[in-house]
Amino acid sequence: MQPRFSPAIMRSFVETLSAEIGADTFSAVLSKAGLPKEWANPLHFAALDDGRTAEAYSRLQSSLRTYYGRGARGILMRIGTKLWKILLNGSSFGVKSQTVIIRGLPKPMRLKPTLEILARLLGMNKGDITLHTLDLDLLLVDQTSPTTLNQSDDTPVCFVTLGLIRESLYWADGV
Repeated sequence: MQPRFSPAIMRSFVETLSAEIGADTFSAVLSKAGLPKEWANPLHFAALDDGRTAEAYSRLQSSLRTYYGRGARGILMRIGTKLWKILLNGSSFGVKSQTVIIRGLPKPMRLKPTLEILARLLGMNKGDITLHTLDLDLLLVDQTSPTTLNQSDDTPVCFVTLGLIRESLYWADGV
């Protein structure tokens, strides 16, 4: 099964990335990595299908890690943090209704439903990203992550997702 990724999330990712590192630096990253300069325009991704968007998302994150080295972690996590509110604001009425219900629950009961919403927002198909309860811990499992397409590393390869998880849990805590 080929990884798929939402072009709408990709557009938000590119907009947030450009705002975070600046348009000139973003163009330099694309140029050094040999990626198309059109990728600096978020609207470019509207024309791509889900599979090509997943490949672009993976290549762009890999290029950022190469360009920034260890500094990419902080940049990508900040982008993930900012994407959480963007994803919520652009979500369907059903998801927005669920967020209101979640915020009304006692704090200890908010974490799992919040991560389930995150999984639903990121996954293209039901079951792509699942949440499991492991004793008292929660485990978010991404079955076909576009961020790991053609990549391997001893460290996490998707700090954007890590930032999304952290911010969603922070949001769930109501702080």
